[in-house]
Amino acid sequence: MSYPPPVYHGESGEITTTYRSVDTPPEVDNPSGTRVHYLATGGSTSGQFGLYRYEMGPEPSGPGPHFHRTMSESFHVLSGSVKIYNGDRWIDTAPGDFVFVPEGGIHGFRNESGAPASMLILFAPGAPREGYFEGLAEMAWGRRTLTDEEKAEFYLYHDNHWL
Repeated sequence: MSYPPPVYHGESGEITTTYRSVDTPPEVDNPSGTRVHYLATGGSTSGQFGLYRYEMGPEPSGPGPHFHRTMSESFHVLSGSVKIYNGDRWIDTAPGDFVFVPEGGIHGFRNESGAPASMLILFAPGAPREGYFEGLAEMAWGRRTLTDEEKAEFYLYHDNHWL
């Protein structure tokens, strides 16, 4: 394994760092208590990755088994206990635990602990997951009603293949 080819060809570097304060409000807030913070989107990283802080309320929530064809997904548990499905069984995770799911890998996650939980979710490359998170919140709030066929199209568009 070697380093990829250079992307930056300047001599002195550039001032291009972005900063996001921990108290920045979440971009998505839905009635289940799930809040999503867009730390770095595919759009802001030139498609390299998307990084989101995903906070779950105490009520059971999270997606069941599925896979993605176009991106890997990684989870780093920050607080609470999150059950993560590895394609074979549900694993109880704790703060500091990390899970990597390559493209095509079956996975899911749930907070069933009765207490809040949070994690970082990293998608690579940086697919536009914002539309997915926002669409789910619109459906949860009842602001968007989809037929079964429209839901299937929504999930396929966002590369979610349910099992």
